[in-house]
Amino acid sequence: MSWFHPAAIGLSVRRQLDHMGFAARLFGRLWLTLGYALRRNALTRDQVHFLGNYSLPIIGVAGLFVGFVFGLQGYYALKRYGSAEALGLLVTLSLVRELGPVVTALLFAGRAGTSLTAEIGLMKAGEQISVMEMMAVDPVQRVLAPRFWAGIFTMPLLAAVFSAMGVIGGWVVGVLMIGVDGGAFWSQIQGGVDVFKDIGNGVVKSFVFGVAVTFIALLQGYNAQATPEGVAKATTRTVVMASLTVLGLDFILTAMMFTI
Repeated sequence: MSWFHPAAIGLSVRRQLDHMGFAARLFGRLWLTLGYALRRNALTRDQVHFLGNYSLPIIGVAGLFVGFVFGLQGYYALKRYGSAEALGLLVTLSLVRELGPVVTALLFAGRAGTSLTAEIGLMKAGEQISVMEMMAVDPVQRVLAPRFWAGIFTMPLLAAVFSAMGVIGGWVVGVLMIGVDGGAFWSQIQGGVDVFKDIGNGVVKSFVFGVAVTFIALLQGYNAQATPEGVAKATTRTVVMASLTVLGLDFILTAMMFTI
């Protein structure tokens, strides 16, 4: 059947609407599992350890090197205008407002998101999900909910670690290597960074990104075909969809925050 045939187009649209409806119902069910996640907090705690601790090395190292680069680039840009002392403010605002949440979310999608998708997909391929349903155990509550809430809780913490390591990296390059005055570096940060407008916006972004990336990873794993090839394709879709979603949400949130 040709793709341009009306029946093929209608079938494609119907499938997409079906997928969207299933995703919307699953998203709503996950939000209703907060009480279960609090009661069975050991499951959520284990997932926080799995998603957070195992992601710390790549998040910390990436933040440090991003701070190194921003320290160099920012210094030579500000030096033209005689404002090298504002290097700390430039690095900090760039990290807490924008780069910290965005880059952390992208790294989280590549490291933790793919792991979640592969884990859920392999459970489905091994018929563990089907066995739970046969035993009247809700897989959404038992399997998906702890991972969902752990991802939401973990993302802002990882973004904070990324931003902190980035500021340290900027300080190392700017103060220790180039020779910017250390007092000016930190005083500019203290006087120019607003807790609610700057750090608060970054926390909101990281929270939203955590919801989006974790949900996409769980959805792709839950919908994966029960074959090795299906799990591999689902893992790839997680990285692509989560990365594009993060970048799109970043634009929307930035526009809203600067407009309000």
